[in-house]
Amino acid sequence: MENSCNHCNKANENSNSLEIFLTTLGVVLFGVGIFVNNSVLSIISYVLSYLLIGYEIFFNALKKVFKKDMFDENFLMTIATLGALITKNYIEGIAVLLLYKIGEFLQDKAVENSKRKIEKAIDIKAEYANLCVGDEVKTVSPSNVKIGDTLLIKTGEKVPLDGTIIFGDTTLDMSALTGESLPKEVSVNDNILSGSINVGGAIKIRVTKDYEGSTVYRIIELIQNASNRKSNTEKYISKFAKIYTPIVILLAVLIAIIFPLCFNITLKDSIFRALTFLVVSCPCALVISVPLAFFMGIGSSSKRGVLIKGSNYLDILSNVDSILFDKTGTLTYGKFNIEKVKNYSSKYSDDEIIEYICLCENFSNHYIAKSIVNNYDKEIDKSKVLEHKEISGKGIVANIQNDIVIVGNEKIMKDNNIKIKESKDVGTIIHIAINNEYIGYIVMNDKIKDESYKLMKSLKKLGIKETILLTGDKEKVAEDVSKKLNMDKVYSDLLPEDKSKIVEDIKKDKKIAYVGDGINDGPVIAMADVGIAMGDGSDIAIETADIVLMDNNPEKLVSAIKVAKKTKFIVKQNITVILAVKIIFLILSAFGISTMWEAVFADVGISLLSILNCIRIYKI
Repeated sequence: MENSCNHCNKANENSNSLEIFLTTLGVVLFGVGIFVNNSVLSIISYVLSYLLIGYEIFFNALKKVFKKDMFDENFLMTIATLGALITKNYIEGIAVLLLYKIGEFLQDKAVENSKRKIEKAIDIKAEYANLCVGDEVKTVSPSNVKIGDTLLIKTGEKVPLDGTIIFGDTTLDMSALTGESLPKEVSVNDNILSGSINVGGAIKIRVTKDYEGSTVYRIIELIQNASNRKSNTEKYISKFAKIYTPIVILLAVLIAIIFPLCFNITLKDSIFRALTFLVVSCPCALVISVPLAFFMGIGSSSKRGVLIKGSNYLDILSNVDSILFDKTGTLTYGKFNIEKVKNYSSKYSDDEIIEYICLCENFSNHYIAKSIVNNYDKEIDKSKVLEHKEISGKGIVANIQNDIVIVGNEKIMKDNNIKIKESKDVGTIIHIAINNEYIGYIVMNDKIKDESYKLMKSLKKLGIKETILLTGDKEKVAEDVSKKLNMDKVYSDLLPEDKSKIVEDIKKDKKIAYVGDGINDGPVIAMADVGIAMGDGSDIAIETADIVLMDNNPEKLVSAIKVAKKTKFIVKQNITVILAVKIIFLILSAFGISTMWEAVFADVGISLLSILNCIRIYKI
């Protein structure tokens, strides 16, 4: 793959070098044609110059003709400049091509510069991994490392794959992933992401994801594929160009034929006006500036730790009315602490209740399950669990050494005809029953993220009309979180299918975004107009989402919305100005007030102005 990419790059470099050489030679011949006195030699020089400078434009126009899709800027430029040569306006015709090429060159440079910024932002791939095999350390490709392998990461090295620290404490620079400049302190049992840079001491990690499942691979893939998903605005511009081009060609023909009949001008003058009209009408400024703006918006977001999978999602995000949030792991830390054990049984101690719950929850990827296990300071003997079944949105049923243990919320207890005792405790209540006997419950509480408070205030300032909390938690817990964050609505005690119904109802009247992180959020993320996942959430949520916040900071959403709104504003600004300038100069050229020189400068000038305007997206 890398070798083929190198060949492609070399081929592109050779092609660019040839184009520069031929264009330079064309410019020299253009100068010869202007300064020599011999009319025959001048004409030959002009014709050769015309062919050398414009060969790529003519070739592209010819290809489009054979594909029956000829109505683009190449076709317009070919007709206009060829007409100028036929009417012996050699200097104007060649100057049009030359200035057009200069404009195209500057436009390409702007796009390349934007791409380089994005590539720099995602230059996070480690070229090698230090694989620990017994007492030896081997240097291997990250793609050859397997889940469960142990890697040594030295000071200054990039983390090649996602994993859990098993030895050492260190500091990680995660700015390329999250946009945060402050380093992060990590130690044993902490999960770390590939693409981070180890700026502290040497550590060892146990790999938890292979290369294709790693954060680095997903980020690079998302960025590379983002430009393939066009926004509605881009699609409209493409459709507009296909309708607009034949119309202006028809108008140019009418100017050439009708104006000599209606006005006191010669046929030659009317043809020249028509050719000038065609030069002005070139839609290249529109065709280039709109996708470039969205491309820069995606790049600007990636620098801030927000991955947007396509310009269409950036477009939709700028118009969102309501944002719906999952609670656990999204607005809260998702790290529950066991605050209380309520034991109604004489058979089991508090420690045994916690052990049974941990044995059940050990096989689950749910945030609450992970938090319970992390709270347990003893080793979990997985061999005790003979059978295990997780029931989405309810809990777990497990066979632990032939004891049937049911752990979860009230719903799972009701489904199994187990009568529970009411609790007035505020928090997440995890009930436990063993062999159909109700044993008691534990109370767990989660802390709201500091960033969540800032997020809600910022969203109101950005004009988001409604913030809504959707959670499977009890009403008391949900209301408490919603009130503290000053959210507009809250729905509690929800199963995944309940969330889907609510999203479907709200979508009928409003443009909505949904922010979540868990496996259960996958269907809802897919249903929303824009689905947003937390970067350290479940693989299903990340794969389903349209936008990924690359760390656990929900406040990144504010940056994403600001970039989306700024991008959309600049796109509208560019379209308005470009069309206004085009209309003015089309009228001026039709009535002979504007010459071809002014037409070219207007066309190239407005293209460059729109590109410079796009660059402002980076300065949010």
